[in-house]
Amino acid sequence: MEQKQTLRKIAFASADIFGGGSFNIINFLYPFFLAVTVGVKPGWIAAIMLIARLWDAITDPIMGNLSDRTKSRFGKRRIYLIFASPFVLVSMYFLFFPYNISGDAAKIITVLLSYLVFTTVQTSIMIPYYSLSSEISRDYQKRASYNSYRLGFSIFSSILCVALPKIIVNLKIWTPEIGYQVMSLSFGLLFAISVLMTGLFAKEEIKTEPVYTKFNIKEMTKPLKLRPFRQYLVMFMVLQMTMAIMSGLFFFYVDYHVVASVTDSGDTSFVGMLAAALMFSMQIVALPAYIKIIEKKGKAFAYRLGSFVWIVCGALLFLIPQNSNPIYVYVLAIIIGLGISGPGLVPHTMYGDVVDVGEVKFKTRLDGQMSGFTNFLSKVAQAIGISSVMFILELAKFQERVPGEPPPPNQPDSAMLAIRLILMIAPIILMGIGIFVSYKYKIDYAKQLEIQKYLKEKHISEEQLMESL
Repeated sequence: MEQKQTLRKIAFASADIFGGGSFNIINFLYPFFLAVTVGVKPGWIAAIMLIARLWDAITDPIMGNLSDRTKSRFGKRRIYLIFASPFVLVSMYFLFFPYNISGDAAKIITVLLSYLVFTTVQTSIMIPYYSLSSEISRDYQKRASYNSYRLGFSIFSSILCVALPKIIVNLKIWTPEIGYQVMSLSFGLLFAISVLMTGLFAKEEIKTEPVYTKFNIKEMTKPLKLRPFRQYLVMFMVLQMTMAIMSGLFFFYVDYHVVASVTDSGDTSFVGMLAAALMFSMQIVALPAYIKIIEKKGKAFAYRLGSFVWIVCGALLFLIPQNSNPIYVYVLAIIIGLGISGPGLVPHTMYGDVVDVGEVKFKTRLDGQMSGFTNFLSKVAQAIGISSVMFILELAKFQERVPGEPPPPNQPDSAMLAIRLILMIAPIILMGIGIFVSYKYKIDYAKQLEIQKYLKEKHISEEQLMESL
């Protein structure tokens, strides 16, 4: 029985190889790829990210509503993972295709279209997958266990997707342009298989009939009536925004500040790759500790603890001098990873709890609707984060690649100061907001048992229960 549960957890977690891996390939590598290989100005990179979020505003709610209405032999959610899995490979290839287009307008439109195709495929997978996370089990602690597996797979994939892509791209046996194509096909195949595994084998415990809701703004925003859902969204959004900012700037920071002399000489450095790999490795190492902290002190405390560690170390990054010993970056990356693990895990474990609250309030489970809203706002937060810093880099005179010429060997002092300031200030402000909101979040183990008891027995009034949240 225990072995069967473990295999089910592995099957459930498998799809987040795509979720976490694609998140980090996009945030760590995609802006760098567009600026340095394709030759897109940072301001246009920001615009592309924001336009994609407008597209998500249409596709995410549609996907959530559609999955709520679905009935199939593979359930409401898994059928979409099975169907979409082959399109992951195709969309990844075109996302990192090194378009050699001279005209700015044609180049930007081509890049935008390839990115919109990828985000549409991503939506068709991740919206149902978010919903599946609340349906995989009703038990408070089991949900935390399932989602710790999920986060572990996500972080492991993140390590691969931070470390290996640049190694593949920079191999001497081919040009970077061919390297990006090999990389995108390799990871596209891995992602497609992982999504298919979840679709086929991660059977949900909670099975409900199709839910037919009106498709309008009022209906889509109905979950915002729930105070715990609003609190969850804020904690999740500031996490996603801070992660997007840090990952989007990390390679710029390392290549043009920590190892600036190596970059100036035209040599390849793996300091950024190794530091990022250490950061994500430590997130996996810390997961069992945060599971214990959740059991003893609750989810909100685990979120606060990790956020505080992240804030302190983010500030210390600013103090590392140019061309310093990489050991400083490695040490801070390790500690930052230990910190990020907490707020990285907690929102995933909270989601099922707030869906249960929605069942109390609305008398039905709006998993798809709530996951669509969550995923859309998550991507908006990421886009705002990365777009804002790209606009700032444009103002700070960051030098993108000129088509037909090699990448710029260095950056002006104004651009590097902007990067260092953002890496320091963003966690202080954004995770500070998350810490503040976490004090308002009331769903702990005892409260979740009370919610489950209400759903079974209606032992107290709905008003009493909702007021206590």
